[in-house]
Amino acid sequence: MSDTIADLLTRIRNAMAVKKPEVVLPYSRLRFEIAKLLETEKYIVRVEKIDRADQGPQYDQMRLILKYRSNGTPAIRHIKRVSKPSRPVYVNYKEIPVILNGLGLAVISTSKGLLSNIQAKKDHIGGELMFEIW
Repeated sequence: MSDTIADLLTRIRNAMAVKKPEVVLPYSRLRFEIAKLLETEKYIVRVEKIDRADQGPQYDQMRLILKYRSNGTPAIRHIKRVSKPSRPVYVNYKEIPVILNGLGLAVISTSKGLLSNIQAKKDHIGGELMFEIW
């Protein structure tokens, strides 16, 4: 797997399309931080690490509990990878996009860690524009 972030986003997109309540996927620190940011921004209900160290040579996993509205529609309507391994997209704080008039979110990898577009703009810090979500 060369692009683990695209894999995470695709698994979330596919699970929401078939209305699954949760997604289990291999753990990585970057994926976990992205999921924690989505949990903070209320796009998913909860993220938890499943520790498999006591079960032999298995890899750790993480579980995402997905969020749905009362009528059954997913909380995430659109999720798109912007920066790719073959073509990274960097922005300074003046170029950070506003997603869906402030109703959406862009995730930016900065020197201070992963930040939302709103927080990065407030902190006057740019970085790699990872993906957008609404």
